[in-house]
Amino acid sequence: MILRATGPRRRSRLSAAVAAVAACVLVLSGCGGDSEAQSGGSGTNYVEGTGAVTKVKPEDRRPAPELSGETVDGKELSTADYRGKILVVNVWGSWCPPCRAEMPHLVEVAKDTADQGVQFVGINTRDTDRVPAQRFEKEFGVPYPSLYDPSGKLLLRFPKGSLNPQTIPSTIVVDREGRIAVRALKELGEEELRSILEPLIKEK
Repeated sequence: MILRATGPRRRSRLSAAVAAVAACVLVLSGCGGDSEAQSGGSGTNYVEGTGAVTKVKPEDRRPAPELSGETVDGKELSTADYRGKILVVNVWGSWCPPCRAEMPHLVEVAKDTADQGVQFVGINTRDTDRVPAQRFEKEFGVPYPSLYDPSGKLLLRFPKGSLNPQTIPSTIVVDREGRIAVRALKELGEEELRSILEPLIKEK
């Protein structure tokens, strides 16, 4: 004879089961999945990397939004200060394995292209505390600033229909005229990043 739990006891077991399933979903929807929606601290949905790199011809490029706020180190920053430069905006989180994998490549390219009119800026997201983000930057020797955006509000400044940073990690490259030229919804290696920047550096 099988005894079935009823009343409060059964509801308690069901609640525990639902909580366990929810915890598994959160683990599986972490950084590095494939085209799965996930939610940041503010309820903003992010779509995991598709591996796509989209390049836009000059005549079809749309203006990039101005991004401003406090950096991971608590300083004020605005991307408007970098007008006239090629701007590489990388979205990352200290908790994200692909972000950790690509960061040495970003650091190397950022150092090599600084004298060619290229400026890197990070957007640190979903780190609810600055300390892990600061440790991340120190560990990898990141030479450029990152805006601190735990809830993903800065990402919402990219207009709908534009090439917006939908993934973590993702990289947006803005040309010298302030227009979005490239979007990468993936972890980038050094060679690929250089191949993305070279044509833009040559543009006049």
